[in-house]
Amino acid sequence: MRFPFMRRTLGVAVLSMVLGGMAVFALHTAAPSVGYAGDRADKLVDINSATEDELKELPGIGDALASRIIKHRPYRRKDELVEKKVIPEAAYERIKHQIVAKQK
Repeated sequence: MRFPFMRRTLGVAVLSMVLGGMAVFALHTAAPSVGYAGDRADKLVDINSATEDELKELPGIGDALASRIIKHRPYRRKDELVEKKVIPEAAYERIKHQIVAKQK
């Protein structure tokens, strides 16, 4: 070939496109949905109105913590679970993306 750098440049460009596409695919399949519209919004548990059974479906929330969450209602913000010392911070970190504190 008359211009060997062109072959190398073309090869690098193709390889970059293939690897970039693979990275995007891997991120798309591995990362959870970020949007809160649609299905994800339906799965948020309102800590101000959820039943004890609904709260127990959250990871790390058993009978005792579910009862404490209900006992200390209402909550203005979901992080009040930790501020009011209703649940440990580690438990809150596990569930904070699955809960909401709706106001009436």
